[in-house]
Amino acid sequence: MGEVPQHIGFIMDGNGRWAKKRFLPRTAGHLAGLKALKKVILGCISEGVRYVTLYCFSTENWKRPKDEVDYLMGLFSEKIMGELPFYNKNGIRLLTLGDTSVLPADAAESLEQAVRATEHNSTIVCQLALNYGGQDEICKAVNRAIREGVEEITPAVIRAHFDNPWVPPVDLIARSAGEKRLSNFLLFDSAYAEFVFCDKLWPDWCEDDVVSIISEYNSRVRKFGGLA
Repeated sequence: MGEVPQHIGFIMDGNGRWAKKRFLPRTAGHLAGLKALKKVILGCISEGVRYVTLYCFSTENWKRPKDEVDYLMGLFSEKIMGELPFYNKNGIRLLTLGDTSVLPADAAESLEQAVRATEHNSTIVCQLALNYGGQDEICKAVNRAIREGVEEITPAVIRAHFDNPWVPPVDLIARSAGEKRLSNFLLFDSAYAEFVFCDKLWPDWCEDDVVSIISEYNSRVRKFGGLA
């Protein structure tokens, strides 16, 4: 058995295209994507992954049509607490990543409640990247350090001022739907991450896809700038 990545980041792309192929509204794709997300988390647990970061809503996603943004915010406010039995049954601890203070009040409150309600779960940590951008994450960390009077900014200082600095850097980033870019996701922590790009649209993902990307990860040699 190969090495299991400790931390996987998922760029969950293709919900809208999945819905369009079925002549459904884009919102139906987001709901199907939520169901796929649960399968993927279970797959990560089965494989022994300890941390996942899920790119749920970027700082750029506010540019999308208002009805789609409103639907996504409704998912965060209405579905997150409804899934609490699933989180607790499977030992899933939820954290947020990004500036959730600007989310609608009901969405922000539901997220805060879910984080508190799962804080003692320890099988896997799931960071929900919401109103998140990698550039913004770095800027916020630097500004936090400056406010504390730090005189010299180093990589260690930046990372220590992240939202959840105790979560280790990502080992593997997987993106669905055939796109091959980071889209402002985990820019700092992806310095030595491995990347896997898959053609399958996100709502079609399941536990087997987790096995597949980990197998691909294990075909690589990670040298971190040195020699194998």
